[in-house]
Amino acid sequence: MSLAGDSKQLEVFIKRKAFRAATGEVREVLRDFTLTLDVGKIYALVGPSGYGKTTLLRIIIGLDRDFEGRVTLPPETKIGMVFQEPRLLPWRSVLDNLKLAAPQANEVDLVKIADDLGVGDHLRNFPGELSLGQARRVALARAFAIKPNLLVLDEPFVSLDAVLARRLADELVALVEQTQVTTLLVTHDIDEAVRLADHIILLGHRPAEIVGNIDVTLPRRAMTADYAAKTKGEIGAILAENAV
Repeated sequence: MSLAGDSKQLEVFIKRKAFRAATGEVREVLRDFTLTLDVGKIYALVGPSGYGKTTLLRIIIGLDRDFEGRVTLPPETKIGMVFQEPRLLPWRSVLDNLKLAAPQANEVDLVKIADDLGVGDHLRNFPGELSLGQARRVALARAFAIKPNLLVLDEPFVSLDAVLARRLADELVALVEQTQVTTLLVTHDIDEAVRLADHIILLGHRPAEIVGNIDVTLPRRAMTADYAAKTKGEIGAILAENAV
């Protein structure tokens, strides 16, 4: 991974990414795909299931290197990753899960992050003793424990009820704004994207390509129902038009 410009946290160019199915058929997922993230902003990547969103994240964080193209990050980049499932080690306490992710971190800092995300009282508990919402909070705390400058989240609120998902999203945004970490959130939830992101990237077609870019011009705390509805309508129209 090579040096990016001072204002860029991430630059991705994927010439081609394909999978070979069990039938032997080769299926292209991404082709001639370019993505650039500026420092300190929250981006939402939105598109239907099966359009390569998770594949793209795996390429960005280095878990999938079987592609043609490049991923460019500034030196010393630390990537915090939150998967669809919490992926906590069940035989380790919450605190030990945090320490394993960030072995150099001060325990006081880890406790503060846990407190900020509402799991400070569960540091001695094991993952099996947590609710799903609590486990997702711990997964977020683990990502922040390394003090990332790039935070990547793959549908971190999936399977949570609407009230809990919204509360957890608000806690996430508070930490992101506090730390000024560049954030890429993958979601299929248009409401979530409009409420959380500074910029929304829309995926369509097969192989997937960017079919729309929408700047959310109202600050999150000043979001109005009319503006949200208008933006959601625009997103829905673009996705429907480019769904094949």
